[in-house]
Amino acid sequence: MSYFPGAPGAPPPSHSPYPQGAPQQPPYGQQGYNQAPQQPYGQPGYNQPPMNQNYYGQGPPPQQGYGQPPPQQWQQGPPQQGYGAPPGPPPGQYPPQQGYPPQGHSPYPPQQGGYGAPQGPPPGQYGAPPQQPYGAPLNQGYGAPAQGPPAQPSPGYIPGQQANMDMSRAADDLRNAMKGFGTNEQALIKVMAGLDPLQVNSVKAAYQQRHHRDLLKDVHGETSGYFRDGLEAMIRGPLDQDCHVLNESIKGVGTKESAMNDALLGRSNADMHAIKQRYQQLYRKSLESDVKGDLSMKTERLFDMVMSGRRSEESTPVIPQQIDADVQELYRSTEGKAGADQIAVCTVLAHRSNGQLRAIALAYKQKYHRDFNDVIRKEFSGHMEQALMYMLGKAADPAKHDADLLEDSMKGAGTKDQALVRRIVMVHWSHDRLQQCKAAYKHFHKRDLRTRIQGETSGDYEKLMVACIG
Repeated sequence: MSYFPGAPGAPPPSHSPYPQGAPQQPPYGQQGYNQAPQQPYGQPGYNQPPMNQNYYGQGPPPQQGYGQPPPQQWQQGPPQQGYGAPPGPPPGQYPPQQGYPPQGHSPYPPQQGGYGAPQGPPPGQYGAPPQQPYGAPLNQGYGAPAQGPPAQPSPGYIPGQQANMDMSRAADDLRNAMKGFGTNEQALIKVMAGLDPLQVNSVKAAYQQRHHRDLLKDVHGETSGYFRDGLEAMIRGPLDQDCHVLNESIKGVGTKESAMNDALLGRSNADMHAIKQRYQQLYRKSLESDVKGDLSMKTERLFDMVMSGRRSEESTPVIPQQIDADVQELYRSTEGKAGADQIAVCTVLAHRSNGQLRAIALAYKQKYHRDFNDVIRKEFSGHMEQALMYMLGKAADPAKHDADLLEDSMKGAGTKDQALVRRIVMVHWSHDRLQQCKAAYKHFHKRDLRTRIQGETSGDYEKLMVACIG
C-alpha cells in the first residue's frame, strides 16, 4: 500500500501509515498551540480546552456553516457579517450569553468537531469586580472573572514525549532512503509528511536506537534548499522548530518580525512556557533576553507581556462588564486622546484570551461604529502594528488568519519561501486545522491552495509542500 499523501490508498494528511497505538496525551489541537475549534470553519479561536472528542480533536460535528459558532456562549465566535450572516445586535446590546443567532450556511465541508472548542462555562457566571483599579494586568481589572482552568501543552510541546507505537519501520525507511549512493527524496517525503508531533519524536528515537545516527544531521547532509528546510522543520517537531525560528529571527543583522510573530503571538500560556524553557535548554540563554536586545522599546514591552504567558485562559468566561471596561480603556487610549497610549493598548490585548478579544472587537464596533482594526492601523505603525493586527486576526478568525498568512508568503514578486515553509509545516501538524485553512483559502482567495503552492514552488520542495497539505 502506498502511504504517500494523495496516492491511492494513502492516509489523509497528518495521519501516519504506520500501526497506530494509544496516544500518550490528548490529540493534537485539543489544547494549547494555535487551536481553532473546527465545528465548522469560522468557529471560536485557537487555544481552546477539550470537548468530548475521540480522535484528533474530533467530536460530534454541529451542522452549521462558515462563521457559525456553536450555541454555547458569546465568546465562542464572532459574527461573520461579511459572509451573508445577519447583522449583530443593536449598538450597546450584547448577544445572549448562550451564543450568537444562527448564521448562513457555508460553502465549506462540515468538519469533524474542533481541535478544541469548549462547551463553555454555564451561564450566569457574572463576577463582582475586584477591589483593584481597572488597568491592572491580566484579569485584575474591573469585572474580570477568575481565571479558567489552564490548557495543557499541545502535542509536541512536552520534550521527549513519544507516540505509544512502534516506529521501527519508519526509521528503517528513512535510513534506506539516504544510505548508499544518492538519496531517495520521494521516500523521505512519503514518511515525513504523514507524521504527527509525537510520531516524529518516536521516529527520531527509533532512528537513533536502530541505526546509531542522528536523523536531523543525516537529512541535513543528504538534502538542500527549501526541501531541506521543510524536512528539518518536521523532524524538529513543533516545539524545537519554534525555538529554531526564534533563534534564527534574532541572530544576525536585523530581526525577522514575521518569524517572531508566527512563533510567539496568540499562543497558549502552557505552550509559551514550554517554548521559553526549551529555548533556555537549547541555547543556554533566556528567550526574553534575546528578544529584548532586538526590539525597539515599546515593541519590546509588548513582547515582554506576550512572553510572560499570563493571558486569560480560553476557558475563562467572557463577561460583558469586563468587555465594556476594556473597550472604554482602549478608546481612551487611542481615539479618545491626542496621541495613543500604546502601552495601555498592549496591556489589554496581550492579556486577553482569543474569546475575549473577539468580544472586544465586536463591542468596540457596536459602541463607536468603527472597526478596531482600523483604529490600530491609524494609531500604530511598524512591527507593533503588525503584531497587534496579528493577534486580533488570529483571535477573530483563525482559519482565515492561517489562509492569509500563506497567501502573504506567495503574493507579489517572488515567493517568501522561508515563511511559506514555516507556515505550511505549522498548519500541517493538525489535520483539522489544515482542512479549515484550505477551506478558508478557497473561500477568501478564490483558488485552490494546492494549485497555488504548485505554481510558486518546484522540484522536491514542491512535492514536500503539496504532500503536507494533501
